[in-house]
Amino acid sequence: MNTAEQLATIDQLWASPFPADHGRSAVGWGGPRFVMAELAERGGVRDLAEAQADADRDGLSALLASRWGAPHELSLWSLNARALEYGEEIPEPWGWLSACAQDIHLWSVGERWVALAVSRQGDGQPYQLLAVITDIPPP
Repeated sequence: MNTAEQLATIDQLWASPFPADHGRSAVGWGGPRFVMAELAERGGVRDLAEAQADADRDGLSALLASRWGAPHELSLWSLNARALEYGEEIPEPWGWLSACAQDIHLWSVGERWVALAVSRQGDGQPYQLLAVITDIPPP
């Protein structure tokens, strides 16, 4: 997906109603009150793939910042720790996102939140640039 397609996907997801049930879509997956799109994937040498995925996020973030202002850059470490160490139930999509991404670029846009993240699923797995749209505020 090129940058114009990524922006169009984010716009479409932001403007569309959330799905009634959990499931996959043509661009990702979602459920009640959130949707997620897989915008780009980077594989290969781990350090290079990670740097490319972070650059993809930063470039798209700069374009979105021209629309919505500078993003809040938030670490997800504490959410993941609260879930793993203390058994706290973190609402979706934040629980899943905190398990696969270290940080997010986040905007509050109208009644919804838009987040960009780089998914780091583990060794041998590609890095993914994700867009998440939800009406659930970050915990």
